[in-house]
Amino acid sequence: MNEYRITLPWPPSNNTYYRHARGRNYLSEKAEKFAEEVNSIIQQQYLALKIPQKLSVTIYASPPDNRKRDLDNVLKGLFDAITKAGFWLDDSQIDHLSISRIAKRKGGGIHMQVRTLDDDSLLTWEDICSG
Repeated sequence: MNEYRITLPWPPSNNTYYRHARGRNYLSEKAEKFAEEVNSIIQQQYLALKIPQKLSVTIYASPPDNRKRDLDNVLKGLFDAITKAGFWLDDSQIDHLSISRIAKRKGGGIHMQVRTLDDDSLLTWEDICSG
């Protein structure tokens, strides 16, 4: 099992990440800038590993201010940018996901702990339901 720690900027809201025009979806200017920042961080830390294993991801989300925010709005753009940067092959590899909001900080930020999982690490329905 390998473990990686990555600190990234606060992503644009899912509500502003994508734009739609003339039947096409595309990344907003904010989203493109965020993806470039993530790519730069991944490359600088030599983390463009294209990890093929199943993953466990723990996210600590420090918002930039006290506005109400849905934590699930952080995930889509964040995972798309990390995929595009080549850290993992695809976010469908994530078998365990935990996200916690922590105290705000100026500019906001995301800290991730990513662990590779063994192929036989998935729980079964019976593991969960049999007390």
